[in-house]
Amino acid sequence: MELKFNGTAYEMETNFGELAISADDTKGFRPFQLMVASIAGCSGTVMKKIFTKKRLDINDITIKADVTRNPEKADRIEAIHMTFVVKSNDLTDNAMEKIIELTRKNCSMVQSVQDSIAITESFEIVKDEC
Repeated sequence: MELKFNGTAYEMETNFGELAISADDTKGFRPFQLMVASIAGCSGTVMKKIFTKKRLDINDITIKADVTRNPEKADRIEAIHMTFVVKSNDLTDNAMEKIIELTRKNCSMVQSVQDSIAITESFEIVKDEC
């Protein structure tokens, strides 16, 4: 991975195009946004694999991430709360609680930051109207 400063942002080439990172959100993604997106995206990817392995029919997954930052400590991320909104007629609250535990245990990003950022989860199951 290589990042190059262009005068207003750091840029890096990825397989999906150029990624710009800047403290100015008009010039690129802010670093904290990328960290939160990495944690939420990793969690969602792991969760989807678990749904597939358990043969659960999931129609949609949305992850809402609420971030708490501490302005007195360099605006560090202190906590992230993720709400998983899952659209499915197959899923129960009990099954979802177990899936969240497995997701937390198997998400490398959550495991990487769990001792420095408080990560919490909740969920909402939305049934499809037939």
